[in-house]
Amino acid sequence: QVQVEESGGGLVQAGGSSRLSCTTPDYIFNNYGMGWFRQAPGKEREFVAAISWSGDYTYYADSVKGRFSISRDSAKNTVYLQMKGLKPEDTAAYYCAAGSDGLGVVDYWGQGTQVTVSS
Repeated sequence: QVQVEESGGGLVQAGGSSRLSCTTPDYIFNNYGMGWFRQAPGKEREFVAAISWSGDYTYYADSVKGRFSISRDSAKNTVYLQMKGLKPEDTAAYYCAAGSDGLGVVDYWGQGTQVTVSS
């Protein structure tokens, strides 16, 4: 049973935009904060953005502030990561996560979706 399912990503030109989606069942969406991490080849997985279960609070890594935006749609049990002004250094596998403490604790991981930004 897939608990956290990502979609979106692919190949994007530098300066372009892309949107990632993450869908979860009710028992996860209604009880956990959610967000995104990414991992580039040869690097450690890093935090990108998070949104509280209520949607009242959002958190961003400094490297994506002003370019990425996280949101959640309760009618669809889906969290979105809107990415604009993409840079080659944004190239990574992006993982959706559900957890607490601003995703300091992650209880569920998605399988990841690749975003490649060409220069």
